[in-house]
This record gives sequence, C-alpha cells and structure tokens, in this order.
Amino acid sequence: MVATLDDTKRSAIAMKLADMKALQQLLIQNEQLFLKETNDSEISKRFQDMLNDDQKNMGILETVIVQYGVHGEPKDTIKEMVEKIGKLMQGSELNFYEKVFQHELLKHQQVMSGLTIHKASQKVGADVTLAIGPLNTINFENRAHQEQLKGVLEILGVRELTGQDADQGIWARVQDAMAAFSGVVGSVVTQNSDKKDMNIQDLIRMDHAKVNTLFTELLASKDPQKIQEYFGQIYKDLSAHAEAEEEVVYPRVRPFYGQNDTQELYDEQAEMKRTLDEIKAIDPSSSQFKDKIKQLMDAVGDHIRQEESSMFAAIRNNLSTQECEQLSTEFKAAKSKVAEKMAK
Repeated sequence: MVATLDDTKRSAIAMKLADMKALQQLLIQNEQLFLKETNDSEISKRFQDMLNDDQKNMGILETVIVQYGVHGEPKDTIKEMVEKIGKLMQGSELNFYEKVFQHELLKHQQVMSGLTIHKASQKVGADVTLAIGPLNTINFENRAHQEQLKGVLEILGVRELTGQDADQGIWARVQDAMAAFSGVVGSVVTQNSDKKDMNIQDLIRMDHAKVNTLFTELLASKDPQKIQEYFGQIYKDLSAHAEAEEEVVYPRVRPFYGQNDTQELYDEQAEMKRTLDEIKAIDPSSSQFKDKIKQLMDAVGDHIRQEESSMFAAIRNNLSTQECEQLSTEFKAAKSKVAEKMAK
C-alpha cells in the first residue's frame, strides 16, 4: 500500500511558507497604519508604494503556497510574535520612528526567510525549486524595501533628535542601493507588473511543469522511500489540480470551448484518478509500479497538450485579462481548499 506521506523537509518548508504569510499580513497592516500616522508626502508616497507591492506580493505568496502543494501552519512563536507586534503598532507605547524600526526588522526577517526557502529548495528537489520560483519576486522587492526603510529611518531619527530635516541626499543614496535589486527576478511574475494576479494559463502551466518534474524525479530514483514520497506528492498535486479545474475552470470555458471538448477533459481526469488509486495499491519497489507510473505520465502528457494548445487558445480568444486573473484567483482558492481537506 503506497501511503501519501510528506518528506519531513518538505513539511518544514511548508511551515516556513506559512510563517511568511503570517508576517506578510502584518507588514501590510503596519503600512496601512503608517499612512495614517505620517504627514510627510515623500515618506507617505514610499509607504504607499510598499503597501501596493506587499498586497501584490501576498497574492504571489499564496500562489507559491498553493503551487507547493504541502499544507503547513505557522509556528506558535510566529503567531505570538505577530499578535504582540500588531498590538504595539496600534498602540502608543512606541513612537513613529520605533514603529518603523520594528517594521524594518520584520522586512529583514521576511527577506531571510524567503532566501532560506529558496536555498533549501535546491537541496530538497527540482519540483520544490520550480514551485517556489515566484518567491524570488518577493525576495528582491523586500530587499529594495529595506533600503527605502533605512532612508525613512534616517529622516525620522534626525528629526526626533534635532527637530530638523536630514540631508535630502538620502533619497539619492536609497535609489542607488535599490537599483542593485531591480530587474533581477527569475519568475513568471514580474516586479513591474500591476496585475492583481497571474492569468489562469500561466498558473495551470506551472502545475503542469511541476508534475512533469515529479514524474522525472520518481522515475530516476531507486529508493523505495523516495519513490513513495514522490508519488505521494504527485497524488496530492494531481488530485487538487483536477478538482480545482473541474470546479472552477471547465464550467467557465465550456460555453466557448464546446461541450464535447470540455467533457473529454473531464473524462481524462476521471481516468487519471482511477489510475492514481490503482498505483496506491502497488508495492513501490516492484517493476509494475514504475510501469504504471509511465502509463499515468503518458496520459497526463496527452491531457496537458490538449489544455495548453486548444483550451488555452480558447481562453485567450474569449476571456479578458481581468477575467483570466479572476479565474486564477478562484482556481487557487479551490486548490487551497482541497489541499487543506487532504491534510486533515
């Protein structure tokens, strides 16, 4: 019997991603408060830009978590820290400089968490590296935010200590430092995008790329335990992907993609689910196991080719950019719901 177990390293990364999501929400909440507390137009503009980035980055982080496919909860210590700092930010115990100082420390923590996850993914598996790829966008933007926050802290600190404005050359130095981080993002989501979410084609394509990588990793392994773990992830990823498509995507595309073509996609996924359950009953150390995996891989490949050619073309021709982004948001929510249900 093949159990769908998580590798402990994958579970640890899932927890760290959940920690990042909790901190991201706190960063957004802080910046909303800062906009109410400052009358300085330059500082206000920078906090507004940071808020816009962080709200977009929350969507990217949610994409990473759903794409990663392993459910995690934030550590209790992170939950307690977020609650404590949230209360401090809303209270009067800290002055504005001290609040921004704490915010910069949170940004630093977020940067280090993101970079650590990126490096750890390279040790765990190619499918993990692929899934967390969009995290690079958040990492680079948070480093740029740190440079801006250093400038804000200089200005606020000088005012607090002297009652006078700091040298305006601060912002030129900040821009020079930020330039080092611009345009260096290896992700399908760009820093400069004003999109609210990815389009549905890119999101589905990421799922396809990840499962193909998992198939490759499984077939290359000779360790029954690793084979079991890879199959466990394939099982969960394909199940969540299929349920989300059947709940959100296929009903939306049926009117313009056609009843017969859409039904074919439903039928292919029904067969895929049956094959997944058959594989669960096979000993992973037997030759029959990998033979059945290859059969599943071929069927999934045919399904992928149909979606990425004719279905994607139909979506491009019939849905607006905004509708594609909205469909992506709904798809992620459906996948997340399925993943949480499977984790229980």
